[in-house]
Amino acid sequence: MQEFSQEPLEPSTEPSQPGFWRSFLREFLETLLLAMVLFLVVEALSARVRVEGFSMLPTLQNGELVLVSKISYRFSPIQRGDIIVFRHPLYPNQELIKRVIGLPGDTIQIQNERLILNGMAIQEPYITAPPRYNGEWQVPPEHLFVLGDNRNDSSDSHSWGLLPIDHVIGKAILVYWPLSRIRLLEHPALLDSVPSP
Repeated sequence: MQEFSQEPLEPSTEPSQPGFWRSFLREFLETLLLAMVLFLVVEALSARVRVEGFSMLPTLQNGELVLVSKISYRFSPIQRGDIIVFRHPLYPNQELIKRVIGLPGDTIQIQNERLILNGMAIQEPYITAPPRYNGEWQVPPEHLFVLGDNRNDSSDSHSWGLLPIDHVIGKAILVYWPLSRIRLLEHPALLDSVPSP
C-alpha cells in the first residue's frame, strides 16, 4: 500500500488572481451602468421640488419636498383643481407650484371674496381664506389660469397673467419629506364638474 504524506495547506499569500479582479471590475461597471440608467429613467419620468414660501397653504407647507410626475399629462389632460409645477412665464428659471383654476376657454371672475367659474360660484375648502381682490380673466387657447391656495399671499395668474401650457413641468403627486407628513396630494373633482363655456 502506497502512502501519501499530507502536508497542511497554507493560505495563499497572493492578494488575488487576475481573473478575480477582472470579474469584480466587470460586475462593478455593470452595476454602475444599471444605476445610471435607472437614474436617467427616474429623471425623465419625475421631478422633485421643494416648496418655497407659503403661497400654497394650507395644502403645502414651506420646506416640504414634492414628487412631480412629468408624464401624467401624456395620458390624460390637465384638469381644473390639479396641483402643477411649472416654469414662471416671466422668469423661466424659476419653478412654481400652484393649483389649476381655469382651462382654455374658461371665464374666471373673483368678486366679493368668491371664485366664479363660467358663471358658477365655486366652493373651495382647500384655501386659507377668501381672496380680497377682484378681477375677471378669459383664458385663451394653450393657456391656464392658476392660483395659490393661500390666495392673499400668492404670486400667480391674478398678478402676472395667464400661464402658457408648454411651461407645465408636471403634476404634483405626493409629499415625501418630511417623513412625518408623507401624503398623496388631492386634486378635488369639484372643479371638474364646472360646465365649459
